Amino acid sequence: MPGIPEPTISWDRASGTIRLIDQTLLPGRFKVVTCRSVDRLITSISRLEVRGAPALGVAGGMGVALAAAKSRARKQDTFLEKVGDAAARIAATRPTAVNLSWGVNRVLARVKEADSPARAREAAILEAIAMAEEDRETCMRIGGHGAGLIHDGATVLTHCNAGALACTEWGTALGVVRSAATAGKSVRVIACETRPLFQGARLTAWELARDGIDVTVIPDGAAASLMRRGRIGLVIVGADRITRDAVFNKIGTYMHAVCARHHGIPFYVAAPLSTFDPGASEAQVTVEERARDEVSRCGTRVLVPDAARVENPAFDATPLQLVSAIITEDGVMRPPFRFGSPAEPGFTR
Repeated sequence: MPGIPEPTISWDRASGTIRLIDQTLLPGRFKVVTCRSVDRLITSISRLEVRGAPALGVAGGMGVALAAAKSRARKQDTFLEKVGDAAARIAATRPTAVNLSWGVNRVLARVKEADSPARAREAAILEAIAMAEEDRETCMRIGGHGAGLIHDGATVLTHCNAGALACTEWGTALGVVRSAATAGKSVRVIACETRPLFQGARLTAWELARDGIDVTVIPDGAAASLMRRGRIGLVIVGADRITRDAVFNKIGTYMHAVCARHHGIPFYVAAPLSTFDPGASEAQVTVEERARDEVSRCGTRVLVPDAARVENPAFDATPLQLVSAIITEDGVMRPPFRFGSPAEPGFTR
């Protein structure tokens, strides 16, 4: 499998559990975690053992399936109450990435349609597995549509990890790179290290190096200088939520978008339609604030004095005016971006 030895997240039919790659240990160690309870899955999500918008969507769906499978309730009302409570807890784990609640709600809807707990359990599992399979197909289609935006010999800047580890496999932004490379194009990638948790250095570089794709890791602050020196041809990033006026992605993305516009470099976003939230604006989105220790410490070493405050937002918002195109499974969407109705997520071309 390109990039990773097995799917980022999958349902184990034999044991009725969720298998996921523990991304906190990479690149030094490859380990698969088994989630046998909703509590363990929530821990995996909050600790970023599993992360990335599409993977979180699948995790949310599988979490509801896990709650349904583990519930011993025989009465329909009691069963629905317990599964609903578990679903709400999963969805609240990370508030910014819309795919998590999307995945939860999609499988929860199948649970509510069933007329008995037994049928609901089977329906939930089948729906969660279908979501994982659809994610693979979606990423392949995104890659196919986006590959045409990369010319032979291009150097691509990317931020954070929007690869196979952020999805079931293949990836969104890195899926575009993989598809271009598969088509025979020579592609070089510059991966920002992505502080404070180094998803670019640890995960993106690990994936691309396994594929034999030329990758160089740089400090986040070096990107603008490389753009000015003509070292970067285009930027491709993923997205955790796309509202009607902004793209939410890993903190630092906005900086790259501003610098790309100043230097006349295309700035592309690769994301599935499930990431679109057309009913919301930037002002309505809660940006997740993560723990102080992620910034103030490196292992046991203290990097920030205790008397100094730390702000550690996980995401920032990039205005759509700075986006050259959005690459989705339905094609490449270009400005001016206009929303359809909230009932039909996505932009009109």
